[in-house]
Amino acid sequence: MVTRVLTVSLLAGLLAGLLISALQHVTTTPLILKAETYEAALRAQPAPTLAAFNDEARIHLAHNNPAAGAEHTGEHEWKPQDGFQRTAFTSLVTIGTAIGFAALLLAGMIAANERIDERRALAWAVCGFLAFGLAPAMGLAPELPGAAAAELQHRQLWWLMTAAVTAGALFVFLRVEASWARALAVLALLLPHLIGAPHPAAPESKVPAEIAAHFAALSLAIQAALWLATGFAVGVLWPWATRRSAATAAA
Repeated sequence: MVTRVLTVSLLAGLLAGLLISALQHVTTTPLILKAETYEAALRAQPAPTLAAFNDEARIHLAHNNPAAGAEHTGEHEWKPQDGFQRTAFTSLVTIGTAIGFAALLLAGMIAANERIDERRALAWAVCGFLAFGLAPAMGLAPELPGAAAAELQHRQLWWLMTAAVTAGALFVFLRVEASWARALAVLALLLPHLIGAPHPAAPESKVPAEIAAHFAALSLAIQAALWLATGFAVGVLWPWATRRSAATAAA
């Protein structure tokens, strides 16, 4: 069973990741590159302006803009070069994400004693996107470089809480028939948004709103496509891997 889960997760993630990587290359990647031109304006600011920052701001600047902050912190951050190297690393991350999605889908369906086929795997993939993509994005939209943001730790905690609560609430709402349980599930879905996502006190961004909105919409569409492609691949490959295991055991 473990070998089958690993095999299907790797193959499904590889196939879905390669497909979505190609989509990213012609959709979200150009917007990221365009946003970085606005972010680079901060690096080009003259020395007197940079000197006005306090030490904390300089460190923050160095982490987000290595070229601008290196002279103040003495640190240099490595990043892939534009072109093939950057595309390759982005594709690897997308493939790794798809493998994680596939493993998560298989673990959830096996734990729920769900039959794994194309239709059911796609249904679980839709719920996965709702829990890990759409629901968190309602509070923390996908952001471009140069966009204003709250502290990373606070955003991560809110994201994790929202994803976990939404996933559990969807499972209860769809699998439990008791009305009181479904009512509690609906309340749980609303809870993270009632608490509210962390946002910066001064939401200033160097990226035009039109580009940021376009990126947020495309990012959600790409993530939905990644979940659906991964779910479809899992639904196709799992029965194949099961038949292959049965044939091997019979032999």
